[in-house]
Amino acid sequence: MDHRRDIQEFLVSRRARISPRSVGLPVAGRKRRVPGLRREEVAALAGLSIDYYIRLERGALTRASDSVLQAIARALRLDAAEQAHLIDLARAGRSSPAPRSRRTTPAAIAPQLQTVLDSLVGVAALVRSPTLDVIATNPLGRALYSVAYTDARQAPNLARFTFLNPQARQFWRDWDEVADDFIAHLRAAAGPTPYEQPLTHLVGELSTRSDAFRRLWARHDVRACVRGTKRFQHPVVGVLDLRYDLLQPNAEPGLTMITYTAEPGTVSHDNLTLLASWAASQDNDTEHDPAAPTTRTTRPPSRRD
Repeated sequence: MDHRRDIQEFLVSRRARISPRSVGLPVAGRKRRVPGLRREEVAALAGLSIDYYIRLERGALTRASDSVLQAIARALRLDAAEQAHLIDLARAGRSSPAPRSRRTTPAAIAPQLQTVLDSLVGVAALVRSPTLDVIATNPLGRALYSVAYTDARQAPNLARFTFLNPQARQFWRDWDEVADDFIAHLRAAAGPTPYEQPLTHLVGELSTRSDAFRRLWARHDVRACVRGTKRFQHPVVGVLDLRYDLLQPNAEPGLTMITYTAEPGTVSHDNLTLLASWAASQDNDTEHDPAAPTTRTTRPPSRRD
């Protein structure tokens, strides 16, 4: 990924969505060649010179002060997630790419967190990395995403599954919404860490192999999704409308824990209970098959843990 280009395309995409009329600017006069606001209009709204704003939009954002970034955010009507992304883009460019490329996300979780996952009754849970790799699950979480486990040698990546596996469009009943959310998450993750190899490799692979990913990635949307509803069509139990909540474990920086629950008294609750029974039967089969893959990925205890 080209960091200066990302800055430019993000700012261009944000001003393209704002109509002059919505910010009180006159629309009469010469015909507009681009949608949304012109660069000189953004500069005026932000209280900046045109030449300075043009330099910022072309990638010099890394030299901007916090007050300038805030002025641009107000002019472009950025929401909280977009403003945070703008700041991340600016700060990322102030550092050398080498240290960022060496930072790694844990490939496993602490046994204590796995114990928490396994103690959740009637709740599907998983832990994922910033690049949407599934790091760990409880049995019900593994059963919920069983269709994504196409390779017994490794846990799935949810972005690869969503954009490269044809089954994903049946599994996600709101595939478009899920795809948008995953893209927005990856864009937000790329802001502060644009040089990390796992992320750049994933984006490069999906951009090459998926037209849908390439089209959505080019929109530069970012969004903070911390809770909501996911609608599944599970191959074993059928319809599941589940509430999800995202949690950030303090002891596992960079990882996200997600829980899925169903409203009591609903068909989805009955089906989730049925899925738990199916998961238990699968665990019993695994105990009798030493070659079967495990659903847990934990690291050995350490003094810090």
